[in-house]
Amino acid sequence: MKILVIEDEVKLGQFLGDGLAEAGHVCDHFTDGAKGLEATVGTDYELIILDLMLPNMNGFEILSNLRKARNPTPVLVVSALSDPDQVIQALDLGAMDYMRKPFDFDEMLARIRTIQRRSVGLAGYLLSVGDLQLNLLTREVVRAGVRVNLSNREFALLEFLLTHANQVVTKTQILDKIWDINFDPGSNIVEVHMYQLRKKIDKDTMEPLIQTVIGRGYLLKGEVIKS
Repeated sequence: MKILVIEDEVKLGQFLGDGLAEAGHVCDHFTDGAKGLEATVGTDYELIILDLMLPNMNGFEILSNLRKARNPTPVLVVSALSDPDQVIQALDLGAMDYMRKPFDFDEMLARIRTIQRRSVGLAGYLLSVGDLQLNLLTREVVRAGVRVNLSNREFALLEFLLTHANQVVTKTQILDKIWDINFDPGSNIVEVHMYQLRKKIDKDTMEPLIQTVIGRGYLLKGEVIKS
């Protein structure tokens, strides 16, 4: 998942970013409420982890603005505020879940998995095209009955290609979705990861699934089935 963390405690934000990356997620972090809200415009986040006591714009205001803009991104509030009225207010403004500080990180990961299950629904977490299967919940990838071991970035890249099957995706789109928003667009990191992914997915005598569209980007062809 691509996750936006809006948390003004710098060390806590860094801890969350490192922990979420280790768990296979891509994370952007803002310490300012207004800038955090601004980051949601034009960036397709799958989850927002939100503190409530923030400079320039508090978490309640961010929730209100998100819903007024009809932004459906799930929000997990993580706050030291523990008064029941404050919890109720956050949930009524559209938060999907609420955790009180201090919190257990493993519990946070479990809640994130629950939010992900709600987002994909009871069906739709298994993506298949031809003899390739990707499980969004277990993060397993199988090609021709053989499990393929992917890095976190490679998994995110393959998921992005599958969810945009039969569409040419550009390097800029991939950088925006899978790498930090401040990543150098002049880097060849996309080409390197795509090369490694294709070595694992399209190897030996298998029919290639991923194509390079010269001058435009990359294309995964085929009918994707969600189950």
